[in-house]
Order: sequence, then structure tokens, then C-alpha cells
Amino acid sequence: MTLQILGEFLGTFILVLLGNGVVAANVLGKTKSENAGWVTIAIGWGLAVAVAVWVVGFFSPAYLNPALVIGFLVLGKIKIGLAFAFIVAEFLGAMLGAVAVWLHYYPHWEETKDSSLILASFATAPAIRHSWSNFLGEAFDGALLMILIMAMGHYRLEGGFGPIIVGFLIMAVGFSLGPTTGYAMNPARDLGPRIMHALLPIKNKGTSNWSYAWIPATGSIVGAVIVGLLYQWMLTLH
Repeated sequence: MTLQILGEFLGTFILVLLGNGVVAANVLGKTKSENAGWVTIAIGWGLAVAVAVWVVGFFSPAYLNPALVIGFLVLGKIKIGLAFAFIVAEFLGAMLGAVAVWLHYYPHWEETKDSSLILASFATAPAIRHSWSNFLGEAFDGALLMILIMAMGHYRLEGGFGPIIVGFLIMAVGFSLGPTTGYAMNPARDLGPRIMHALLPIKNKGTSNWSYAWIPATGSIVGAVIVGLLYQWMLTLH
């Protein structure tokens, strides 16, 4: 059990380090890939998730996402004590990953005057603030991830192939649905770094946009739970 919990911590740390790292590389001042664009971010996030799952997937469930943990808890696949431990580990991993990104890009924060770009290196924000559609977008994202993970359990995949499929999904969502909200898909990935944004001493950082934070913190959970229950019911009809 301890190794599994450590895996959730390490995997989420890697996920945020590489995922938020590619955002920082694109938006912070005077990096070598400044303004590389959304395509780079979407591909980078897909690779970040794939690498994180590869690293820990052989000794941990590699959920790396409280929305998935809660979804499988509701489905009775995880006991509540272990689910709580996984979620805590994921949040701590995400927070430490955000600190690592801050340290790695340390001189570039001062070169960035736009507070929204600084926040984007930590947490998501909508292109257009519209609460119910933003929430629906995050719910769709969480639902797609949940149904893919459940579906993968019914295929005989070669060892190590699963992370590639998950990475492709992250890229697909990034290209098709992500441009509206930044596709958090993961409460720990958004809320953990957002907390660190509020705590870290960063020049020109502005506010952490807490009035929006509830949407990425809850939308993916709702989507994962609803679709998880529906998909499990569908499988009983098979």
C-alpha cells in the first residue's frame, strides 16, 4: 500500500512538472520556446501524462487524478481509506511539482509582466468566463478520461502501451475541447499548483483567481462519477 501511495505522489509530481513546465515554456518571458503555441502545449501535456504513468504504472494504479480516484471509489473499486491516501498524495505531488516548475523557471518570472500568463503556468483559466459551459467542459473532460480508463480494462494491451493511449486522449482533448477552459481534467493538477501560486513569492503574479477555482476542482469529478456509473451499467447489459 505504501508503495502505491508513493507512486501516486511521484506520478503526479512528474505530471505537473512536465505539464505545467510546457505551459511555462510557452508563456513566460525570454524562454527559448516563448509563444510556441497551443499545439505545443497540447502535445506536451499528452506526453507529460504518458511519461508520468509509465514511470509509476508498474507499482501503482497511476490514477494521478482525484477525479478518477473518486470515480472508482463510487464504483466500489477502491476502499475509502486508500482513496483518501491517494488523493492526499496526488495533491502533495502536484504542489511539489508546481514548486519545481517555479524553481526551474526562476529568472523568467521577473521577465513576465502579464499576471494571467504567470497564473497559466500554475492553473487553468477559461478563454471566456461562462460558469455553466466552463463546468460542462470540465465535466466532459473528466468523463472522457474515466470512460477510457474503464474501457482499457477490457482489452489485452501489451505492457507499457496503456500510457500511450492515455497520452493520446489528453492530446485529443487538448486539441478539441481544451481551448475553452485549459482542460484541467484533474482537481489536483489545478488546485494544488493554484495554492502554490498564492503562496510563492512571484513578482507580478496578481491574484490566484479563486472565484473560478471551484470549476476545475469539481467539474471533472462530476463527469467521472456520472459516466463511470453509466458505463458500468452498460457493461451489465453486455
